[in-house]
Amino acid sequence: MTKSRMVCSRMLAVLLAASFLCGKAKAQEIQLKAVAGLHYDKVRFRVSPGTQIKLTLSNTDDMDHNLVITRPGARMKVVKAAEALGAKGPGISFIPTSQDVLWHIPTVRPGETLSVTFTAPRQPGVYPYVCTYPAHGATMYGAMYVTDKPLPALKDDPNIPRGEGGDMHSMHAAVDMPEHPYPMTPPYLYRTFMPDAGPAAIAVHLPHDLSYCWDAGSCSLRYVWSGGFLEHEALWKGKGDAVAGVAGDIFFRAGSSFQFRIGDKDSIPGISFKGYRLVSRYPEFHYRLNNLEIYELITLLKDGSGLRCSFRITGATDTLWLPLPHTGTATVSCSAGQEKNGLLRLLPAEAARFTLTIKKEGHKP
Repeated sequence: MTKSRMVCSRMLAVLLAASFLCGKAKAQEIQLKAVAGLHYDKVRFRVSPGTQIKLTLSNTDDMDHNLVITRPGARMKVVKAAEALGAKGPGISFIPTSQDVLWHIPTVRPGETLSVTFTAPRQPGVYPYVCTYPAHGATMYGAMYVTDKPLPALKDDPNIPRGEGGDMHSMHAAVDMPEHPYPMTPPYLYRTFMPDAGPAAIAVHLPHDLSYCWDAGSCSLRYVWSGGFLEHEALWKGKGDAVAGVAGDIFFRAGSSFQFRIGDKDSIPGISFKGYRLVSRYPEFHYRLNNLEIYELITLLKDGSGLRCSFRITGATDTLWLPLPHTGTATVSCSAGQEKNGLLRLLPAEAARFTLTIKKEGHKP
């Protein structure tokens, strides 16, 4: 081969490589948000078959979420597999090992953003995406349409949550939800709509048929009851103002001011919920009040007579106050601080670690 031919060959190779790189399509970017009320801000999106996709999930809610894309028709199968993970779930972002899971974004904590890049299937179809966290998958889902054809009207789309465009509660009626997220013995938790609590309520069922409602919006315990756990009939009927029912007797109900105060006992600090982790299957809630980091682990008293709320607080330099007004047949005591006229006073050193005990009066083991 002559020198001129070698130069031409090299130039041709360079031109072909440049042509390939220039012709390589840029990934289509899809932005989703996890928002309050257990849903994504978009219930569907469309991509062309074989297209490179960059899917980004931003969590603007106050709870952890994930996103799992499944094979067509496999959404509830994957949701049930995630529920069956039980205590193993948090360590793997509640994402089960399954051939029905195509792509996923793991745990996205409040305020965080994560992405996944993949090539869309060449086979046209409807590929569901869903949050597989406990009790989220029944309402928090959507549809990735792999097609170049127009999408059906929202009101006629059978692949998106029922109630889109207004009534978010009615989404609960869209699928057959289990009674609770874990097919296992207590303790277990359920994120649902509860009476006398904000939309970020967390219901927890404990051994000895005790349960409580913790509000992630106000970062406070709302009430405790004995007997059954939850009644879902109203939710299943899809009523717009529906909440789960308490299947038992409430023996402790906190007052509206059941929140820590810092320095000034009359000043309510800024609140930011940071999520929870399971400690021996009991949730430990993590939240921030101004610059304080608070960890609250609620467990069962050994005799089953009530709850022990164990607090760890870091960063305290001022006196903490906790109003303790409540109603019901329960006694409340604290391992530290001084309580007077329904107001608990904690010095910074006392606030580092202490417990609050809520005990049902007249309990018989």
